Amino acid sequence: MTSLSALVVVCNEEKRLPACLEKLSFADKVVVVLDKCTDSTKDIALAFGAQIVEGRWDLEGDRRNTGIAACDTEWVLEVDADEHVPPALAEEIRRTIATTPFDWHEILVDNYIGERLVRHGWGASYGKAAYPGLFRKSAKTWGRDRVHPSLVWRGQKGPMLQNRLNHYVDKNISDMIRRLDSYSSAKARDLRDRGETWGSTASNIRRLVSRFFKCYVRRGGWREGGYGLIIAICAGLYPLLSHFKAKYEKE
Repeated sequence: MTSLSALVVVCNEEKRLPACLEKLSFADKVVVVLDKCTDSTKDIALAFGAQIVEGRWDLEGDRRNTGIAACDTEWVLEVDADEHVPPALAEEIRRTIATTPFDWHEILVDNYIGERLVRHGWGASYGKAAYPGLFRKSAKTWGRDRVHPSLVWRGQKGPMLQNRLNHYVDKNISDMIRRLDSYSSAKARDLRDRGETWGSTASNIRRLVSRFFKCYVRRGGWREGGYGLIIAICAGLYPLLSHFKAKYEKE
């Protein structure tokens, strides 16, 4: 049987990790990367029989590459602590890796804000409607960035899976705004490390408009009422805030 590891990279996720790991029993192995954890996350992961990798990483790409290297199976499924794999998706994943001639596949995502399913409007570096989470171990390498690292692929992309991952992305609107602040601060640090500010203020104002239009109109955010409007505003503000933080903040 084709072997599969489920990889979860976490930092202090004692509240959300149990529900995530409960849904991963279909994998042959679970690898949990503990990044600067100070709560009971490690004990929870061990209770579920996971293999533990502990360390301290400043860059998102580095810790994810470390996790992939720890997986000694042919295939890897990457999930986060706030994501759940429903039974139908689990069955499709096992069926796919047993039969596919391809090297990686994207997985559709259902995003929840609290208990509300918000399916439309995600993207433009603020939320994901799908992600390349199922891959042969040798196929994927993350870039060395703090937020939204680039990806290097080897091999051929296969068709998108049909069943969806459940992603409990935000508790509420305040959580969405905190995430925007965190993302833009991390992006600003990446920009400062490279001596950049992500273009001019004018170019980032244009990005604000184009990203808002992409999320709210082209991706159907208008269908989600106020949630879709807030997502589009956050997506538009992300590059502008990152630019200003890179330009004016020192740390």
